Amino acid sequence: MRTAAFVIALLVIFGILWDAFETVVLPRRISRRLRLVVFTFVPAWRAYSALMRRIPPGGRRETYLGYFGPLSIIGLLALWALGLILGFGLLLWGLGSHLASPNGAATIGTDLYMSGTTFFTLGLGDVTPRDGAARVVAIAEAGIGFGFLALVISYLPVLSQAFSRREIQITLLDAWAGSPPAAAELLRRVGAHDHRPAFGPFLREWELWAAELLESHIAYPNLCYFRSQHDNQSWLSALVTILDACALIMTTVEGMPGRGAELTFAMARHVVVDVSQILNRPPRPPAVDRLPPADLASLREMLAGAGIPLRDADEAGRRLSELRRMYEPYVGALSDYLMMPLPEWIPAPGRRDNWQKSRWK
Repeated sequence: MRTAAFVIALLVIFGILWDAFETVVLPRRISRRLRLVVFTFVPAWRAYSALMRRIPPGGRRETYLGYFGPLSIIGLLALWALGLILGFGLLLWGLGSHLASPNGAATIGTDLYMSGTTFFTLGLGDVTPRDGAARVVAIAEAGIGFGFLALVISYLPVLSQAFSRREIQITLLDAWAGSPPAAAELLRRVGAHDHRPAFGPFLREWELWAAELLESHIAYPNLCYFRSQHDNQSWLSALVTILDACALIMTTVEGMPGRGAELTFAMARHVVVDVSQILNRPPRPPAVDRLPPADLASLREMLAGAGIPLRDADEAGRRLSELRRMYEPYVGALSDYLMMPLPEWIPAPGRRDNWQKSRWK
C-alpha cells in the first residue's frame, strides 16, 4: 500500500511541476496532450457560463463574467500548491512516516501537516524528519515551495502586462469605429474625415496587435476569459471588426491600402483559428447571417455617402462572401463559447461612443 502511494505521489508531483513548466516557462505550443487546465477550468467555465446564461445580457452579467478570468488564475495557482502539498505528504507516508511528532506516532495527517509547513517554509519545528529519506523530501519540498513563490511573483505581472497592452489598442478603437465597433463605421469615419493617408499605419498597428494577441493568448490561454473594462468592448469584437474592415477593403472599397489589409487580415484570421484550437472550439457556420443582402446594400450606400469609391456590387459581394467564410465560423464558435457578442457591420442609429458618455449624461 505504501509502495503504491509512493509511486502515485511521484506521478502527482511530476505532473504538477511539468504543467507549471509548460504554463509559465515553455508556453509556446498550441496543442498539448495533457494539461491540468483541461480537466479543471474548462469544466469550471462550462458550469459558470451556463449559470451566467440565466442572467439577461447587460452590465450585471458582464460584471459577473469578468470575475472568472482572474479567479481562474488564482484557482490554478491554488490547485498547484494543494497538489504539491498532497503529493509530498503522500510521499512521506509512502516512505514510512518517519517523523518526530509531539503527539507520538506519526499518521498520514502528520505527513500532510509536515508537507504544508515545509512547502510554505514556515519552519515551525513541532514536527521534524527522523531519517535521511524524510530529510531529503523536506529539503526538496522547501526548495520547490520557495520556487513556487517566485513563480507567482513573476507569473502574475506578465499576465497583467499582456492584458494591459491588449486593452490599450481596444480602447483606441473607440474613436475610430464606435462603441461597440463596426467595420462600416470605421471606414465611414476614415472617408468622412479624410484619414485615408493614416489608414495604412493604422492597419499596421492592428497587424502587430493581432500578432501580439496570438503570442500572448497561445502562451496564456486564461487571457481569453479576461473581459474588457467596458461592457460593449472585447478583444473578440475588436478583432472581428478589423477582419470585417479588411475584408471590405480587399473586396468592396477602392483607394485604400489593399496590401496592408491583406496582411492584417491574414494575421487576424491566424489568431481566431489558433485560439479556436487552443480552446477546442471547432468552427461551425453561423446560425444567423451577420450581413444579409439588404444590410450589404445599406452598407454600400453608407460608404458611398462618405465619398468612398466602391467596386462592382456583384463581384464584390461574391468575393466578400468567400472571405467571410474563412473566419466567421471560427469567431461564431468563440463568441458563443466565451459569451462575447460579435460586432455588427453597420452601427445602430444614434449610438454614441464611450468617450462621449458618462454616468451622469
